[in-house]
Amino acid sequence: MASYTISEINSILKGELIGATSQKIEGPEEIQKANSSQITFIGSNKYVKFWQDSKACAALINYDLNIAPGDNRAFLKVKNVDLAMAKILELFNPKAPVFDTDIHPTAVIHETAKIGAGCKIGPNCYVGKHVELGSEVLLYPNVCVFDETSIGNNTIVWSGTVIRERCIIGSHCIFHTNVSIGADGFGYRPSEDGKGLVKIPQIGNVIIGNHVEIGANSCVDRAKFSATIIGDGCKIDNLVQIAHNSIMGRSCIMAGHSGLAGSVTLGDGVIIGGSASIKDHTTIHSGAKVGAGSGVIADVEAGKTVLGYPAQDARDMLKQWVAIRRFIKN
Repeated sequence: MASYTISEINSILKGELIGATSQKIEGPEEIQKANSSQITFIGSNKYVKFWQDSKACAALINYDLNIAPGDNRAFLKVKNVDLAMAKILELFNPKAPVFDTDIHPTAVIHETAKIGAGCKIGPNCYVGKHVELGSEVLLYPNVCVFDETSIGNNTIVWSGTVIRERCIIGSHCIFHTNVSIGADGFGYRPSEDGKGLVKIPQIGNVIIGNHVEIGANSCVDRAKFSATIIGDGCKIDNLVQIAHNSIMGRSCIMAGHSGLAGSVTLGDGVIIGGSASIKDHTTIHSGAKVGAGSGVIADVEAGKTVLGYPAQDARDMLKQWVAIRRFIKN
């Protein structure tokens, strides 16, 4: 097990060291759960009250906090606790599962597929006709990549993921367990005789940029025509639905259980809170934020924060809630 002195950790973080501890640090933990060989973090005054009873030997704290560490305990003052903790987590991050062989004998790879240098393909994977894998691509066991799909360098695809035909995936992406890329978009119309539904063919594909991460059990549907597009640097949580012909700009965030209906457009840096729903054919412009549980039924201006159902300016929505609460109490 790796361990570090507080000085070694500070040489990485380059913070301000306050106090001292002789205890070797063996990992990070929450302030109320940490033991004497662990480092914790205090990001705001809300958590200062827990420090006295915490068993942690050290803590990362924001520069604006003025508390003393105590005997044989140390603080590292940093500008941003969350980013500093990310570096600590990297130090103690366990290695990913190791492949015994680069390409497992049970993997089925079509003879026309092009496999880049350093790729690793686990047991029971399927790689279809004319698939192209860049260098250092990792397909963990039970991944399916269907015909004419391309995957860029250093992309990691975890078990159970299915990438359908003709999709284009960028480099340095991570798809977690059971992600679905390129399933049919949800398109039906009433039949002429009114006795059933007619399925609308979905002949487009999915295009995903570089450095995109998609959480477990999330779905990105193929377009009816053209492409469903996920821009560079987007981060998508578990159980997220992205419907056909939606377009996400760069570095967007979608939290768990949120969803985009068909043909939604997100600008750059849009943040969608958990369980929020976005109506079809709406546009959320760059830098806008949608609060958790909200329902967006109209376009959202750049940089605006909306909340509620139907979603509206967050400040107006909060004022309405306060007024309703006062009315009920009276």
